[in-house]
Amino acid sequence: MAVLEQTPPAVAQPSTTKPRSGFRKYWHLYAAISPFYLIFLAFGLFPVGFSLYLSFHRWDGLGSMEWAGLSQYQYLLSDSDFWNSIGNTIIIWALATFPMIFLAMVTAVMLNSAVRFKGLYRVAYFLPNVTSVVAIAIVFGSIFSTNNGVVNAVLHGVGLDQVAWLNTPWGIKVTIAALMTWQWTGYNAIIFLAGLQTIPSDLYEAARMDGAGPIQTFFRITLPLLRPTLLFVLVVSTVTGLQSFSEPQVLLQTSSNDSTFAGGPGHSGQTMVLYFFQQTFDNNDFGYGAAVAWGIFLVVVLFSIINWRLVQRRGD
Repeated sequence: MAVLEQTPPAVAQPSTTKPRSGFRKYWHLYAAISPFYLIFLAFGLFPVGFSLYLSFHRWDGLGSMEWAGLSQYQYLLSDSDFWNSIGNTIIIWALATFPMIFLAMVTAVMLNSAVRFKGLYRVAYFLPNVTSVVAIAIVFGSIFSTNNGVVNAVLHGVGLDQVAWLNTPWGIKVTIAALMTWQWTGYNAIIFLAGLQTIPSDLYEAARMDGAGPIQTFFRITLPLLRPTLLFVLVVSTVTGLQSFSEPQVLLQTSSNDSTFAGGPGHSGQTMVLYFFQQTFDNNDFGYGAAVAWGIFLVVVLFSIINWRLVQRRGD
C-alpha cells in the first residue's frame, strides 16, 4: 500500500502593508469634531493668550505696541480706583448672594412639597433668569427711582423718609443687589429642587418615626445631603456675581456725566468689569485693560477657592 504523504500546512506570510496610524484610521472622526476646536482656538484660547501678551505692553488699539514689562501690574496694585471697584463688587456680591441662596433654598423646599401645579411654579420662578437683563434693569430703575419710584412711595406711605437709591453709595449697592437677587433666585431654586429630589424619601420617613421635627430634619438630613448642590450654587453665584456688568451699567448710565462705565456718583456702583471697560474703551488703554482683566480673573478664582473650602470644611 502506498503511504500517503502529508503536505505541511501553509505558513501565513507576514503582511507587507503597515497598519495605519490612529489619526489616519480615524481622520473622518477627527474632522467631524474639528470645528469645535477650531472655533475654540480662534475665539477662546487665542484671545486669552493675546490678552496676557497685551498686558505687558502699552497700546491704544491703533498705533504700535510699546513694551511695558511688569509696570502695568505694578500700577494695578497701587491703583485706588481698581481697589475701589473690588470693594464695590464684593459688597454687591455679598448683599445679593446670601439672601438669594436663602430665598432659593426656601423656594425649592416649598416647590418640593407642593402637590399641584409644580410645572407651572418652576416655569414662573425660572422666567426672571431668561428675561433680558437690560429690561430688568430698566424696570428696577423705575421701581427705585427717587421721585416716582414704587419703593419710595411705599416708604412715604408708612411715614418713612424717601431714599435716593440711585444717588447714594449704599442705595446704589442695595439696588444692584436686589436686581441680581430677583434675577437668580428662581434659577438657583430649580437647582436646589433637583438636589432635593435626589434625597431618598426613606430618610425622611425614618426621621419622622424617630420623632424629628421639620427643623431637625432640614439641618440633619436635607442640608448635609444638599452640600454638593450648595457648593455648585455658591461657586456659580460667585463667578457670575463678581463679573456683574449689565446690571450696574444700565441702572446707572444716566446718573453720571462722567462715563457710561463710571458706576454712578462717586463710582459707588463701579464693579471690576465696569472699571475694565472704562480703562479699555473710554481711555483706549488696551494694555492696562488687559492687566485689569487678569486681576479680575485672579480675584474670581481666589473667592471661588475660599467659598469651596468653607463649604467643604463645614461638611467634614
